[in-house]
Amino acid sequence: MAEPSPLSYPWIENFLNMMRSSRNASINTLAAYRRDLTEFARFAGRRQTAPERASADQVRAYLKSLDEKGLAAATAARRLSALKRFYRFTLDMGFREDDPTAGMDGPKLGQRLPKYLSEAEVEALLDAAQRRPGADGLRVQALMEILYATGLRVSELVTLPLSAFIRESPVLTVTGKGGKERMVPLGEPAQDAVRNYLEIRDSFLPKGRAQARSNKFLFASRGREGHLTRARFGQVVKDLAVEAGLDRRRVSPHVLRHSFASHLLAHGADLRALQQMLGHADISTTQIYTHVLEERLRTLVETSHPLAHM
Repeated sequence: MAEPSPLSYPWIENFLNMMRSSRNASINTLAAYRRDLTEFARFAGRRQTAPERASADQVRAYLKSLDEKGLAAATAARRLSALKRFYRFTLDMGFREDDPTAGMDGPKLGQRLPKYLSEAEVEALLDAAQRRPGADGLRVQALMEILYATGLRVSELVTLPLSAFIRESPVLTVTGKGGKERMVPLGEPAQDAVRNYLEIRDSFLPKGRAQARSNKFLFASRGREGHLTRARFGQVVKDLAVEAGLDRRRVSPHVLRHSFASHLLAHGADLRALQQMLGHADISTTQIYTHVLEERLRTLVETSHPLAHM
């Protein structure tokens, strides 16, 4: 039997439309919700049930099946969170009078500390970017300098509008999750790298004059999106890791965001200021980096203090 198309699940589509219009959810957030809810819809469909009509027993059976498949606790927790939000929507819309996920708790998650690079390793990456020749090298240098100077999310970085960078201003205007704008300081090395890149930005624009003129992205591209993609930049970072003599498995744009935050905090940055720069809605999200600092200090004492080995 043919696999149902996503449009076979109208309530999922309604939910996604609400998230798009009312909550201003990002493309990546919408894609994650679609993926998780469609996965459950297929499970419910094999039991002759539409996802919006599923019972609490069916949701529990689904969660049990995830555990039996050996899915990571974080993945199962995310899928339950998507279902909770979906059924809250069906309640708000008056379609259901009950929430089949009420009282259900996700699997307990151990606190995982963010992975980060040392300052020397980041310097090695930036040096590798400096060695890249030509126009491509100037673009990579600008990307890497901005990323480490600001800790932007990769989606925020690659979709920066040209207007975000004002030559006379030492700050970058960033539109983050939920369409919220924030100002992020931009150091001189990053400013210089962007100025150098802007001199050759036209070489990355579409060839048609009208298309080139309408492209408003800082990191323009001839691709369908009009800007450098997340996947392509992720590959660039992996390649730089190899050129810098680092293990490419340890390096990604998100690891560089963690490195930015960890290094700032280690040098005495204020937690509230860091929260604002990272665009975290809740400071509890930012506080995870205090645990990184504590772990670093504990390791330093254990390996370096003369009494640690007695």
